[in-house]
Amino acid sequence: MDTSKLPANVFDPNCPSRVILQRIGDKWASLVIQVLGDGPVRFSELRKMVNVVTPKVLTQTLRTLERDGLITRTIHAQVPPRVDYELTEMGASLLEPLRMLREWAESHVPAILEARDAYDEEQDKAVLGSAGG
Repeated sequence: MDTSKLPANVFDPNCPSRVILQRIGDKWASLVIQVLGDGPVRFSELRKMVNVVTPKVLTQTLRTLERDGLITRTIHAQVPPRVDYELTEMGASLLEPLRMLREWAESHVPAILEARDAYDEEQDKAVLGSAGG
């Protein structure tokens, strides 16, 4: 059965859209896409801008994004060879949704941290209350 003709449904565990959503939701992939939103970037620059990612993980992320058609890799014939990564048109179409998600996350950080502290405090009280009884 040709599943490429079926409508996408992210709630269907067999639907490829689920894998794509997971990939886009990966912290490294979403950061790489956002960094590349300003234009082509070399590997070393990209690593500095994404920050904390290991070369191995960044390489895996870039290969996966390239395989999915979200970025291109261009090798320039010079010594030493220079490799640039750039968003494809499809990759660039993710910039707006990711910008909105980033803005939401940044604006809700204080409330989320406050909620975590309150939750942890309640959990600590529950543990202390059951230990003392």
